[in-house]
Amino acid sequence: MDYIPLNSMQYYSDCEPLVSALGYYLIELKVSRSGNKTVKINAVIASKDPKVDIGVDDCAKVHHALLPRLEAILGTEDTYMELTSPGMERNIKNAAEFQYFAGRELRVWDKTVNDWVGGVISSSDDKSVTLQSDGKDVSILYENIAKAKFIHL
Repeated sequence: MDYIPLNSMQYYSDCEPLVSALGYYLIELKVSRSGNKTVKINAVIASKDPKVDIGVDDCAKVHHALLPRLEAILGTEDTYMELTSPGMERNIKNAAEFQYFAGRELRVWDKTVNDWVGGVISSSDDKSVTLQSDGKDVSILYENIAKAKFIHL
């Protein structure tokens, strides 16, 4: 799994402070031109509290604030924006996301043991994630993670 700093995503640094001020983390932001001139925006937000799920009202609140900001930056109103929560069984796409999900339970496919390793994220940095499982901390290097996803019971 690769670690790609979120602020390296196009427009992330312009949008993250706004989303953070509303009480959320901006986990993913993709801006692309679709067809003729329409700009397609996909964004994912997460709660700063791992025990609180994101609902429709949360998405609407961020959508109403974020869309005008991006339209101003992009210089167009010909936009389509989809803003979602991470979902209950999100596949972690970028190792930089782990920091925003501290306290959440997930499992990772560890290539060194050829099996799933599960636990609660206790910490992460640019090299590894540490999971707490059965009272023990287990650190796994990102280079050894083939896949990671939330555990939803």
